[in-house]
Amino acid sequence: MRCFGRGALAIVCLAALAGCGSLQAEKPAPQPIVPPSAPKVVGPPTAVSQEQARIAAAYGGVYDKPELTALLNSVADRLASTSDRPDLRYKVTLLNSPLVNAFALPNGSLYVTRGLLAIANDTSEVAAVLAHEMAHVTARHAFQRADEERKAVLVSRVVSDVLEDREAGAVALAKSKLSLASFSRSQELEADRIGVQNIARAGFDPYGASRFLLSMGRQTELRSAALGQKPAQPGLDFLSTHPSTPERVQLAVSAARQIGAPGLGERDRDRYLAALDGLVYGDDPSQGYARGRRFLHPRLGFTFMAPEGFIFENGSEALLGVAPDGRALRLDAARLGSGQSLDGYIQEGWIEGTEPGPVERLDVNGMEAVTIVAKGSEWTFRFVAVKFGADVYRLIFAARELTPEIDAGFRASLSSFRRLSQAEIESARPLRIETETVRPGETDATFAARMALPDRAIERFAVLNGFAPGEPLRAGAKVKVVRE
Repeated sequence: MRCFGRGALAIVCLAALAGCGSLQAEKPAPQPIVPPSAPKVVGPPTAVSQEQARIAAAYGGVYDKPELTALLNSVADRLASTSDRPDLRYKVTLLNSPLVNAFALPNGSLYVTRGLLAIANDTSEVAAVLAHEMAHVTARHAFQRADEERKAVLVSRVVSDVLEDREAGAVALAKSKLSLASFSRSQELEADRIGVQNIARAGFDPYGASRFLLSMGRQTELRSAALGQKPAQPGLDFLSTHPSTPERVQLAVSAARQIGAPGLGERDRDRYLAALDGLVYGDDPSQGYARGRRFLHPRLGFTFMAPEGFIFENGSEALLGVAPDGRALRLDAARLGSGQSLDGYIQEGWIEGTEPGPVERLDVNGMEAVTIVAKGSEWTFRFVAVKFGADVYRLIFAARELTPEIDAGFRASLSSFRRLSQAEIESARPLRIETETVRPGETDATFAARMALPDRAIERFAVLNGFAPGEPLRAGAKVKVVRE
């Protein structure tokens, strides 16, 4: 668990959970509170090996599922042989992250998260993801973008230095950034187009790209709904480096139609689902995980319950929680300085830019703790520090208006913080994807009732399997369910 920056301003950014990635649907690199060690690099470190180690560490390490990794690499080899650069070779690495993301390095290293693979439904959809990333490599998009960025900085310096007009230089740089955003958007669309053509040449169903993009968009909408947020609207983010999902779906369908009508090419759903069977879904318990409002960390040995309405995000630096009404929380850990008391720690480290109240000493299930309320210009915070062995667990609760009812919920959450019993630690199990065969008469509600998910189970089942809402299930078909 890493420390976060001093001051109360850290909490204000809790809801800003977006990021970027080539086929990205969610923010990159949410991680366990205690991230696993980076893979060891053999021999002298190079820029590429350091980047590979950084990526693996930032995304939870490498996920070990040999049959699935072998399938991914066989698809990549098949795509490479029919690509514009058949001389290039690729290696696919599966990352232990629940986020939906995929990306490539210029040396041909391809990365996909298990979260992405969970929403793919056949081999052609996975081929579309890999072909898209391979297109970035063959089209040298990374090198092109780096060159454009250098030009953008050079233009701003020329205007500022030669004309001695810093305001004009800032305007020039802003215009260059707009051009870069447009440049990157065009790269994404180009990679989509090249990818569709490549999967068709390799014998895969070219409509796999549009199906996957549609599932990715529905997954994003479902996640936004669970957080009480409105889905991102196309075109609202003027500097977005990625085209909206509907735009990409439309392009992918158009590119596939130029090849032929639906029904051509290999999909191989059963082979893919067989390789996917048993994949961990969501957070890995060894890294801390949520079950509804309850968060457990078996490795560190603690648990607590968030206030009503909260959804957790297990981030790279802390555990985050948000509620639809704007309430937020953050949890991470630190060590006390030599001779430092909890009282001194909470007063010295957390109250910059706020008006703190008195320190209150507490006993939280046998653990020493202190709490303080501090008012900022727009937010009111309840800071908490709990002594847990050699560590201090730090909780920040935040609300725009700290009413007695909201604060009572914060205090109840704090009171739920406790050590896990050995039996609880040993019984912690991850959620996993299992494949089942549809029997006559079974519906989406039938399988949703078997899902180990707390809410929106029917919607989640449909999105997970790429089904339209209410779509009848075909007897004998394979489907994915989430089990504990």
